[in-house]
Amino acid sequence: MKAAFPSGTRVRPPALRIDRLPGAGLGLNEGRDTVLGNLSFPPPTPGEQRRTDMERTGGNAVGFRPLYRQVYDTLLRRLADAVWQPGQILPSEGVLAAELGVSQGTVRKALDALTADSLLVRRQGRGTFVAEHDDKQSVFRFFKLRPDGAVAGTPTSRVVAIAEAAATIDERDRLALLRNARVVRLERVRALDGRICLVETIAVPSSLFPGLAAMELPNTLYSLYATRFGITIATAHERLKAIALGPDKAPLLGVPAGMPVLEVDRVAVDLEDRPVEWRLSTCLTEDIHYASVLR
Repeated sequence: MKAAFPSGTRVRPPALRIDRLPGAGLGLNEGRDTVLGNLSFPPPTPGEQRRTDMERTGGNAVGFRPLYRQVYDTLLRRLADAVWQPGQILPSEGVLAAELGVSQGTVRKALDALTADSLLVRRQGRGTFVAEHDDKQSVFRFFKLRPDGAVAGTPTSRVVAIAEAAATIDERDRLALLRNARVVRLERVRALDGRICLVETIAVPSSLFPGLAAMELPNTLYSLYATRFGITIATAHERLKAIALGPDKAPLLGVPAGMPVLEVDRVAVDLEDRPVEWRLSTCLTEDIHYASVLR
């Protein structure tokens, strides 16, 4: 019988599929030999590994993500599911690595990325904790107005009005809501160093924040969102524009209508990538500025 392969050709045995039990990790091969009983198979070639990874992501090459990003996504899902609460310490890198079936270096890289995204906090000698949206953090991360030539203080706020109502067309568009959706809409003024500098109109879906309209609201809403409703703000998308102050906002700011002001249009997104808050801020800029650090 004629040989099916030329002499000297190395024939790889057919791949064995070994399904892990639930909780046994990501099932990601990190280059180690696979051993089953007395059989030992060498790790896959780079091309075979790429095909395996593509199959894991639905066969779409565009969907391929590095190993640490897959660990990042797994940990992010746990944060979104409130497996760990704000301020709670995470398991050690070694424990997470053993659970997920990856190296500690891979876990460390994923934790570093989550820390860079302000979702986790590293504390020297203590461990890694879920970030909390306290006043100090929100001032430096989400409140970008600073007084000219002075050290930024914590802004104060006063609620002018709050009520639940049917969502407007703009609110439905910005929050990706259905036609009959309802929102909690509030208006408040904020001050720096005792001087009112902006008016905020905020809308959030009523379905995600039941009872919000009847609550006494703190200065930092994002902390309330996380502790009372289990919604952590991950990112915020802002659009800035110079406009003329309208007559409806002028009395709240104590300046004439038509005055030039800065409008900040922000949509805040949670850990599940859902738009959960639309905030429209009208800001005086005579003695303050909008500060942003680009990296």
